[in-house]
Amino acid sequence: MKIPLKYSIRNFMTRKLTTGITVIGIMLVVFVFAAVLMMAYGIQKTLIATGADDNVKITRKASNGEISSIIDGETQNVIKTLPFIAKQQDGKQIISDEPVVVINLEKKTSGLSNVTVRGVSEPVFILRPNVKLIQGRMFKFGVRELIVGESIFKRFNGAQIGSQVRFAGDKWTVVGVYSSGGSGFDSEMWGDALQLLNSFNRGNTVSTVTAKLEDAGKFGKFKTAFEADRRLQQFEVKTERKFFEEQSEALSMFIQILGIFVTVIFSFGSIIGAMITMYAAVANRTVEIGTLRSLGFKRRSILAAFLMESLTIALVGGVLGLLLASLLQFFSISTLNFASFAELEFKFALSPSIVISTLLFSLFMGLVGGFLPSVRAARMNIVNALREG
Repeated sequence: MKIPLKYSIRNFMTRKLTTGITVIGIMLVVFVFAAVLMMAYGIQKTLIATGADDNVKITRKASNGEISSIIDGETQNVIKTLPFIAKQQDGKQIISDEPVVVINLEKKTSGLSNVTVRGVSEPVFILRPNVKLIQGRMFKFGVRELIVGESIFKRFNGAQIGSQVRFAGDKWTVVGVYSSGGSGFDSEMWGDALQLLNSFNRGNTVSTVTAKLEDAGKFGKFKTAFEADRRLQQFEVKTERKFFEEQSEALSMFIQILGIFVTVIFSFGSIIGAMITMYAAVANRTVEIGTLRSLGFKRRSILAAFLMESLTIALVGGVLGLLLASLLQFFSISTLNFASFAELEFKFALSPSIVISTLLFSLFMGLVGGFLPSVRAARMNIVNALREG
């Protein structure tokens, strides 16, 4: 004979104080757990949005990121002879040879932080159509001017239109602000690639080469042609989206491991709280348990009823924690990207997999915390239970 579900739900509401404290404890742990997953996913989502499927990025093999990659001028010319690179109406290839450097800039909240400065070529807005100027104007090629991402514009001093940024012994004037719709480009400053190379005395050696393909489906053929050229054996090609996705892995993995480790430690407190609550429930309902057993309810039914009550407490706490964490989607934070060693702004992001993982985690706490008290209730002797009343 099974105990009705409403029995467990009714008893869930009888001990409001102890149940409420347990629910709050689980809610806070779940909030931290969900926030960590949302942070890691937010970083991945931001960097993946930085790339496009029909763009390819060429870097030196074994380089950890753009700032550690080097492509000489001769190699750049070889890359431009490859097939399937898209062209403008005037016949010029849609390709950008990009030096990438990191400079120090003062944050509005005080303190210095690293900022990425990317040198770009003329077809950059055709190459990356998601990038739009929102204030000021485009920098002039041949002049030491910069446009800044909206994240840098908001967070750093000296990144406003008309301000001058000093690096490599020169002053660069900020003339515009751009937005890339929340991608990693919003955390960069862009200027003329040739001017940037001259400032850092790098000759014609750039960090990466980015090119637009005639069609995203031709990446396989382009890669085959790339790898067939022996002059390019020291370099590798990936889709731009894949490249930036891989750039997010180290940072997101670090956040997940550190965050989950802390969350697991906190979860022990919630599990103990759930256990105390359920032991108290068993102690207060000894006669009730004896009566149920005398009416013919089996031990496994008693165990299931109390376990269901513990899972209900955990689920309520999990849902509340998840709802609280979902509010983080309205906030943006910044951190140091391990791949570029520069500032990266991103938003917390929620996904269906995070929702499922969070709720399963809360149910796990309820299962572990409620199992032993449920077993104790199920193993009670009928006569002894009724006598205690």
